[in-house]
Amino acid sequence: MRNTRVLQVCGTGSGVGKSVIVAGLCRIFLQDGFTVCPFKAQNMALNSFVTKERREIGRAQASQAAACRIEPSVDMNPILIKPTSDIGSQVIVRGRPIGNMRAAEYIKHKKNLKNVVWKAFARLKHKYEIVVIEGAGSPAEINLKKHDLVNMKMAQHANAPVILVGDIDKGGVFAWIVGTLELLTKKERSMIKGVIINKFRGDKRLLASGISFLEKRTKIKVLGVVPYFSRRSGIPSQMGNDIQIPEEDSASLDERIRHNKLDKNRKNIDIAVIRLPYMSNFTDFDALEKEEDVVLRYVKDAAELKKPDLIIIPGTKNTIFDMRYVKTSGLASRIDALVNSNSSTFLLGICGGYQILGRKISDKYHLESSSKEIEGLGILPICTRLGKNKVLAQVKARDMTSGIEISGYEIHHGVSKYERNCGPFFEVLEHNGRAARYPDGFRRKDGRVFGTYIHGLFDTDIFRRAFLNRIRQRKGWQPLPEKNCFDQDREFDKLARLLRENIDMKSLYRIVNPHTNCNMSVS
Repeated sequence: MRNTRVLQVCGTGSGVGKSVIVAGLCRIFLQDGFTVCPFKAQNMALNSFVTKERREIGRAQASQAAACRIEPSVDMNPILIKPTSDIGSQVIVRGRPIGNMRAAEYIKHKKNLKNVVWKAFARLKHKYEIVVIEGAGSPAEINLKKHDLVNMKMAQHANAPVILVGDIDKGGVFAWIVGTLELLTKKERSMIKGVIINKFRGDKRLLASGISFLEKRTKIKVLGVVPYFSRRSGIPSQMGNDIQIPEEDSASLDERIRHNKLDKNRKNIDIAVIRLPYMSNFTDFDALEKEEDVVLRYVKDAAELKKPDLIIIPGTKNTIFDMRYVKTSGLASRIDALVNSNSSTFLLGICGGYQILGRKISDKYHLESSSKEIEGLGILPICTRLGKNKVLAQVKARDMTSGIEISGYEIHHGVSKYERNCGPFFEVLEHNGRAARYPDGFRRKDGRVFGTYIHGLFDTDIFRRAFLNRIRQRKGWQPLPEKNCFDQDREFDKLARLLRENIDMKSLYRIVNPHTNCNMSVS
């Protein structure tokens, strides 16, 4: 049997950078000659990804798989929870939804999922030399420990040494780390083999006394202090550059809102994404944000919207709730005024956003609401019916305007039908690896309003630039040439270099203790 080694990364809380540290360590182990994969037993996230198995997993695990240069698999994230309300979530097991549950209901059901998690982990362990496990939230959440599947119970099952990550940028990192350890049992504390302080700004020498205290108090080595870096192109950081990798959740949007501001002296394309309460898959817009002539904003109400060049209504996990939000926030009337006037504003709806642009949304099975039907914005002549079956597909499609081909994926319950003949946005050419030929979405005759079910459409460089150039031409500006502005693989190498420079890799390898000579691994 393969002598697989495992390492678990836990955090003092949510948003401390566990996903990023896991991705960086995965790339380091890959660079050092090991076969490696990520694993997260249970993920709560609205950013998801469709694997080639036609299964849905957390976007973070798909990104970590890319760091390993392997194909994402449902085994890497056997349980995915997607919030649909303040008290309920859609529960996805092995990439397929099993229903919507409130927290108490899910806790009762959770005991049936232990074997699902253990078996998924066993399959990865059989296949790879190193498995890097990511925890969730904090391992010291007392109210959750009894039915834990993702933190210390997972580490115990996997016999995994644990690295604890704390975020110093939020403040109080030393109390956070000590408090976390104090709330663990003696056995659990013995599994914590190292600490990483993440997101530090300033002179590391100022931390020396704090680190000395922490090591004496906890008897656990601080493996390193990782500098703060921006995950957005063009935002200055301590390092003078940025590392562009996908975000885990919408908390990261606050940084974008602070930094992405229009410069009246430059010819920027102003793109406003509606920040829906249950917005999902906002990674659709990462590539847009990296374009030099784009300023991308996330807006919550009509006052913030102003008069952008492009409005995007993104995907959502609760289309009906977010449809009501668009109306009550005043956004609906403002959007309607902009796109049904002589304005030059473009409008795009993606997935749930596409449904919101239609005349009505029917929810016969009450998947999202107690209402059976709700009126949409009425901008597009489509009606949507939410069904029990969930469409999960990787697709290739052709833009009906330019003829450019793109790759993307679909994740949706709804089926939308046209009320009259119209021009589709795309023609799907391939569906889950099989040849296909059917229309997707809507393109209004004036070329300013679009809708589609395809996520990731802007990841194709040539299509993204062609779409932006339509906006530039409408504004009377010269089109810009296409350029490859993003190389994800290069970004993972940058992340790996940052971790190597700031973490004691010899100590880390002694913790992991791989079965091959580790002297090669600390170059």
